[in-house]
Amino acid sequence: MFRALVVDKDAESGKTSAAVREIAVADLPEGEVLVAVDYSTVNYKDGLCVGPGGGLVRKYPHVPGIDFAGVVEDSSDDRYTAGDRVVLTGWRVGEAHWGGYAQKARVRADWLVPLPEGLDSRRAMAVGTAGFTAMLAVMALEDHGLRPDGGEVLVTGAAGGVGSVATALLAALGYQVAAVTGRPETEAYLKDLGAARIVAREEINETVKRPLEAETWAGCVDAVGGAMLARVLGQMKYGGSVAAVGLAGGASLPATVVPFLLRGVNLLGIDSVMQPYDNRLRAWQRIARDLPMDKLEAMIQPATLSDLPQLGADILNGKVKGRVVVDVNA
Repeated sequence: MFRALVVDKDAESGKTSAAVREIAVADLPEGEVLVAVDYSTVNYKDGLCVGPGGGLVRKYPHVPGIDFAGVVEDSSDDRYTAGDRVVLTGWRVGEAHWGGYAQKARVRADWLVPLPEGLDSRRAMAVGTAGFTAMLAVMALEDHGLRPDGGEVLVTGAAGGVGSVATALLAALGYQVAAVTGRPETEAYLKDLGAARIVAREEINETVKRPLEAETWAGCVDAVGGAMLARVLGQMKYGGSVAAVGLAGGASLPATVVPFLLRGVNLLGIDSVMQPYDNRLRAWQRIARDLPMDKLEAMIQPATLSDLPQLGADILNGKVKGRVVVDVNA
């Protein structure tokens, strides 16, 4: 038996409830690899899965947690043996498949990545899907020509999980980072991560009638979408790229094609869930090499399984700063 956060749904009211319970290994879903989980984390999707479901969870009872890191206990796949350190993000684990909010998880071998040297389980979960997504975004921008001497790089939603890691990564790689936030109390935090300047959300959050404005940003990691993304597209330098990683500001895009046609702007979609293995491995190796660990430590908010119902609600309400690291064994 082991402990897990189990979410259940009342058949009559449709309301969900989450509580820490004892479950058995035999209760776990099928998979080739059994992992003793060390740490997990909290992402926006986790908030939905712990709480209302958000259409992500189809079957109850359910164990959420879209990320985890730990040690292989047993494997029927030759790629992994007992004692191997592994990390998992994506593949709809924690949504369609039981996830990491438990002391043990059983998953498909294809979904795992070996933990690279330089990262332990705790730091891997300080990174988590948010940091993994940030690294994918930075890699995509670099693959499309972004260089440190090209000008300022904008990060929207900078105090959130993706934005925090993107800010720290870009600054460590030598970029001048302009961090957008609507929370003035996070300005010192963002500057400590390496932001060269702070841009108030209201300065960039309104739709304008002009399809093009002054060329300002060499690149952008955008976690907001909506009107802010539309505005940023019109402010990009010639040939610049925006890596779109989120929709905190809405799924609509009230933009025109003019920035693409007259300035050669690129809009790069970043998906972390179904990334191929080789690119996952590349991203995790880059994280271990390029992300300053002292900055990562500054983002960490520790938590336990019993904290998750409240943290799930908090992240849905925009009240979580940085990265939550959940010690599932505490």
